[in-house]
Amino acid sequence: MSNFIVFDLEWNQGETPATLDGKTLTFEIVEIGAVKLNENREKIGEFSRLIKPQVFKEMHKITGKLIHLSMEDLENGGSFQDVARDFLEWCGPEPKFCSWGPLDLREFQSNLDFFGLPLLADRPIAFYDAQKMYSLAYDDGRTRKALSTAVEELKLDSDIPFHRALADAAYTAEIFKTFDERVLKRISFDTYVTPKSKKQEIRIVFDNYEKYISREFDTKEDVLENMEIMSTKCYICHKNLRRKIKWFSPNGKHYYAVAYCDKHGFMKAKVRIKKAENGRLFVVKTCKFISPEDMEDMKNKQRKVKKRQNPQ
Repeated sequence: MSNFIVFDLEWNQGETPATLDGKTLTFEIVEIGAVKLNENREKIGEFSRLIKPQVFKEMHKITGKLIHLSMEDLENGGSFQDVARDFLEWCGPEPKFCSWGPLDLREFQSNLDFFGLPLLADRPIAFYDAQKMYSLAYDDGRTRKALSTAVEELKLDSDIPFHRALADAAYTAEIFKTFDERVLKRISFDTYVTPKSKKQEIRIVFDNYEKYISREFDTKEDVLENMEIMSTKCYICHKNLRRKIKWFSPNGKHYYAVAYCDKHGFMKAKVRIKKAENGRLFVVKTCKFISPEDMEDMKNKQRKVKKRQNPQ
């Protein structure tokens, strides 16, 4: 049985990103901390290692104030390659990763890639974004709060300083234990590795919306001409829907439309065009049913966009 790996990274950066053999490194990981939970979310282990920098050998002024580590501290750390291998071996087979926010898993994969180690998968990875889940469980579902704020709001013991990897992983694990099954179903996907074929695409229906992560495309025109991406189909009854608000974009990256289903009402579709690590494009599309009031708000948003794009 696979375990939950609640982990946190600390990283350093330079004044500019580093490049090597066509790979770019913006943040170099200097510490990995993790707590292992079994299927009942009971703690069964922990991992904590420092990493000696190989790229950014001076501590960035902002990083130094934040993470309570100096270059002298890191001199006794292992290489990223060795620590990463040890960490993944410690995780065990098919780990279910959890972190506070979406960045840690992405930066871990970025460092694996830069230092020539195998990536975690050949497609997007499902993981638990505890920061998002905290908002779903205790807030409005949209706000993203700092880990320290969540710990304070839940009145958890906070006698260990924040911004060290194991401490932050431990705090995140305690918060993760409080989530009910409804919240645990709201998984996220890391897209450092994007789908390369139709078979690898992600399509998942949550309790109140659908998410679709597409394969890669060469150009924005290819995306906008793709019928599957730009169609509006009810994700409950699977009927093709007539659009009440045609596709429009305020910025050329995000596209919106609203369609109507006789059974389920108004459905808002949103398409976000994103750049993959290799420079190609992919899409994250979400569909969600909205109220008539929200429909009117979308009409107003469309009118404002048209007015701005076509001033009289």
